[in-house]
Amino acid sequence: MIVVMRMDAGKDALEEVVEKAEELGFSPHVIFGKERNVIGLVGVNGKRENVGVIEEMPGVDRIVPISKPYKLASKEVKQETSIVDVAGVKFGGDEVVAIAGPCAVESEEQIVRSAQHVKAAGAKMLRGGAFKPRTSPYSFQGLQEEGLKHLATAREETGLPFCTEVVNPRNVDVVYKYTDMFQVGARNIQNFALLSLLGQTDKPVLLKRGMATTIEEFLMAAEYILCEGNKNVILCERGIRTFETATRNTLDISCVPVVKEKSHLPIIIDPSHSGGHRPYVTALSRAAVAVGADGVIVEVHPEPDNAMSDAAQTISPEHFVKLMGELKAVALSIGRYM
Repeated sequence: MIVVMRMDAGKDALEEVVEKAEELGFSPHVIFGKERNVIGLVGVNGKRENVGVIEEMPGVDRIVPISKPYKLASKEVKQETSIVDVAGVKFGGDEVVAIAGPCAVESEEQIVRSAQHVKAAGAKMLRGGAFKPRTSPYSFQGLQEEGLKHLATAREETGLPFCTEVVNPRNVDVVYKYTDMFQVGARNIQNFALLSLLGQTDKPVLLKRGMATTIEEFLMAAEYILCEGNKNVILCERGIRTFETATRNTLDISCVPVVKEKSHLPIIIDPSHSGGHRPYVTALSRAAVAVGADGVIVEVHPEPDNAMSDAAQTISPEHFVKLMGELKAVALSIGRYM
């Protein structure tokens, strides 16, 4: 259920409703809107028959049931797209944001060069994996904390905030020390222990869709983070597994408008993991911006053929410069900018 506050309701009225909701066994979540604020009431201990008490409180307009199983991620809670601020980079507004960098951090020199290249081309954030969940246990697993330190050096050199994947709940604290935004990979979309821990932090989370995850399951995974108190979640469509073998995954381009109809959370697209091959990255990126995605996350490496991870889908800095020029034109054509 959501408590819809009157447009003239002040801070005191909001706090009183929150306090009363907690007394009645609910977990209240305040969602600030452009015109009015609402309070989401979730939790297994709260009893629906008690909400009448809240409805009579000063400042309350009405109480509305939420029909979706994902309560806090639902557009029923908030009509306009949420703006998620990552160290000054804002997702969900008119700007389409580019995140770029190598799949894996290989050395300090490599990640700093990557950051310099992608910043010069117009990227607003750096990406790079320090902990790498690989299909084979014998593949390169990442530099781990050393890689995080290299990412921090790249941030100091260029001013670009970065996102990096956290794989194991045990690593949340160490990744938290360095990153500007956590990334949850496709393999961990239903690692609920990890999602709940990230929900207890105060840093944004980039949540990637799983290889066989429905959109409802995608939003339910986001709910695990939101219900713990962390409202800064960005969704990422990165392709799903189908019978097709020509691409690494099948980009579900329709995921973007569907999510935007159902949820207020911003959503970006990963054209690298979905296509899986360098020649497809440009077309999929253009499609991402055209369909309304709030950003793209692209794998870029100074020497893509020599990348230790995902070389086949990684593009060169020169390719990325050209790509950014095309994406800016697409963004302008739909009333947005990069």
